[in-house]
Amino acid sequence: MSSKIIVTDHPGDWTASNSETDIISPQDYFSDEQYQKSKKFKVINLCKSYHYQSLGYYVSLLAEARGHKVMPEISTLQEFRFPSLVREDAEDFDELIQQEFRKVSGDRIEIFICFGKADFAAFNRVGLLIFNLFQAPILRAIFSKKEKWFLTNLKPLNLKELPNEHLDHLKQSLDEYLQGKKRLQKQYSRKKYDMAILVNPEETTAPSNKKAIQHFMKAAEQVGFNVDLITKNDFAKLIQYDALFIRETTNVNHHTFKFAKKAASEGLVVMDDPESILRCTNKVYLSELLSANKIPTPKYWIIRKDRPGQQKMEFDFPVIIKQPDGSFSKGVKKVKDQAELEVVLKDFFQTSDLVIAQEFIPTQFDWRVGVLNKKPFYVCKYYMATDHWQIANWKDGKLTGEGDVESIPVDQAPKQLLELAVKSTSLIGNGLYGVDIKQSNNKFYIIEINDNPNLDEGVEDQSIKQQLYLTIMQEFMSRLT
Repeated sequence: MSSKIIVTDHPGDWTASNSETDIISPQDYFSDEQYQKSKKFKVINLCKSYHYQSLGYYVSLLAEARGHKVMPEISTLQEFRFPSLVREDAEDFDELIQQEFRKVSGDRIEIFICFGKADFAAFNRVGLLIFNLFQAPILRAIFSKKEKWFLTNLKPLNLKELPNEHLDHLKQSLDEYLQGKKRLQKQYSRKKYDMAILVNPEETTAPSNKKAIQHFMKAAEQVGFNVDLITKNDFAKLIQYDALFIRETTNVNHHTFKFAKKAASEGLVVMDDPESILRCTNKVYLSELLSANKIPTPKYWIIRKDRPGQQKMEFDFPVIIKQPDGSFSKGVKKVKDQAELEVVLKDFFQTSDLVIAQEFIPTQFDWRVGVLNKKPFYVCKYYMATDHWQIANWKDGKLTGEGDVESIPVDQAPKQLLELAVKSTSLIGNGLYGVDIKQSNNKFYIIEINDNPNLDEGVEDQSIKQQLYLTIMQEFMSRLT
């Protein structure tokens, strides 16, 4: 019995080269006990109608009630509106369609998109974008040209509405969607669960280097996952997986948050989960959370854009100024006096109405404690970059230097350090975190909690080697079984 099923009115008319996909009728899906008792199924609904109270409508409705991952979802069928597409990413979308259609003659284009593939290969980039925004097996997009090209109509089609001449295109696209590139190229024994690791090959400061990603993939397979690397272009493929591991720098106003939200709503085990991203990536929230729970931190002040007089606080200079959503030591400045403070605030207030001012505590190194499900599992010392006050030295947006890193066994780390890391992350959730802590004499202070900590080969794994990767993958598996 496969975990992937296609539900269609006439199963005999369909074949799938992927032997791990079952093709069944709506009646089988409604009545067969195996589909009622398990939540593990991934359903592709290819019924001849999605109209209200049709068989196709009830396939999607019951799939959601049973906790199955289904395409299309009822919300897609009921609330399909073009304005939401515009709000999603209007500028990028507009730029793409102008580029793709610049050589097209005439003033109207109709495209049939099946699982992200357009009926004309030249329009596949447009097709993939639309499919990622609206997950429906078959979409019809109509573009019209006046002064420039516009998407004037976008509709999910059922099987009956698809012209017969496009049926072969649908079947081929469905087969490629189910197989995936990796599975077409690599033969290996299938495992019970599927994991996606979200990466950005273009990111210069990714949270894991390429060798670490390879270790994660090996560890995932070792504990029982089939594993694929995916990118932001694979949003619509999430329903095929049981787990999502985000190894791209996260932010709320970013596609990584959208991936996390979608994965969580579909019942995937996901790290970083959307709540952790929301809570960790904003330093204003984090500072208030730690303060309210009496977690020791450096002194801090919240400075508001609409209260300019507040900027003349009696800081003990130098003071650290932080953008609320900075990462990798970016968006953090040390200012030495009032004049420099005002320059930095003017810059930071261009993108945020609030900034954080934090007491400067000079140290030779910062502690980093990795916490997974409320247990510490690695500890590092990050030393400051040469002739700099941070572990990473950024100049004009470029990383010009980093300090050394020393990894030590957890059982050799100070007990107070570990307890503070666990206590603080427990306020966030039970996911994967990297806690930055400063030590002044015998006192420890939380600097930040990172939902998407660095996990690099040759750095964070110095002490425990492969066990770092296995520990994380074993946690994923334990949450599924």
